[in-house]
Amino acid sequence: MGPPGSGKGTQATRMAEKLNVQAVSPGDLFRDQLRRGTELGRLAQKYMEKGAYVPDDVTITMVMEWVDSPEHREGFVLDGFPRTEAQAEALDRKLDPEGGLDKVLYIRVSQEELTKRLSGRLLCRRCQTPYHTRYTPPARPGVCDRCDGDLFQREDDKPEVVAKRIQVYTDETEPVVQYYRQAGKLAEVDGEATIEEVGKALTAALG
Repeated sequence: MGPPGSGKGTQATRMAEKLNVQAVSPGDLFRDQLRRGTELGRLAQKYMEKGAYVPDDVTITMVMEWVDSPEHREGFVLDGFPRTEAQAEALDRKLDPEGGLDKVLYIRVSQEELTKRLSGRLLCRRCQTPYHTRYTPPARPGVCDRCDGDLFQREDDKPEVVAKRIQVYTDETEPVVQYYRQAGKLAEVDGEATIEEVGKALTAALG
């Protein structure tokens, strides 16, 4: 868990590789639906472009279907889910009969740092390679190094939407942090260290 721009996607992927399991985020699932032209994907896009979260019932159904897949029986890493107490409670009901969650890893990052990270992100329209104006800029402004495709800023990474996303996170997701803290499953890590340092701290917290 962590606010938008905390690096949880990067760390979830790394953690999954170490554990030899798969990682997924609700955004991954929604974008897959959108690429396939489903009604659910189009619905999710309307919320994501506004910096708002997709309704709980839609998100929960999609994530639970993924969790139920046979290839995830040995474990998995959930990236950015649950985001609300309703989602957390639904996940507990689903997993408790099989032992429940092992650990909830929370990456802390200040709002100032989050704004810098998010508002500088760029994506190649052709091959989807990510860039950042501050951390990983392309060799030529606006042009992808890999395929010469056009670089663009996602709607949910524009400054005004970033501010909305952070506020939505604070309002809806901070209570989930407290939910897992009270359950004794939360481990907090400083997300403003280097990627490698954050990864080591998360691995240590997982035990």
